[in-house]
Amino acid sequence: VYLSFQALRQISQRTISTASRRQYVNRVPENQKLFQEDNGIPVHLKGGGKDSLLYRTTAGLTVFGTMYALYYLLTTSMPKKPN
Repeated sequence: VYLSFQALRQISQRTISTASRRQYVNRVPENQKLFQEDNGIPVHLKGGGKDSLLYRTTAGLTVFGTMYALYYLLTTSMPKKPN
């Protein structure tokens, strides 16, 4: 049992250590400049078109959900008409 555990440990270390690693570019400083710039644009829209689309979609779904909840609350609070 000990031998198989040690062999498994060696195999797992080999596959992890030999895996190619992707080098990422640190974009934090340029994002900090973008988001900290005082240009009158709200911070939730400074990311560009994707942020604007995400904001409008979220706002639309929120309004739709609120209206649907109020409609459902109104219809369920009314007594049913007898046949």
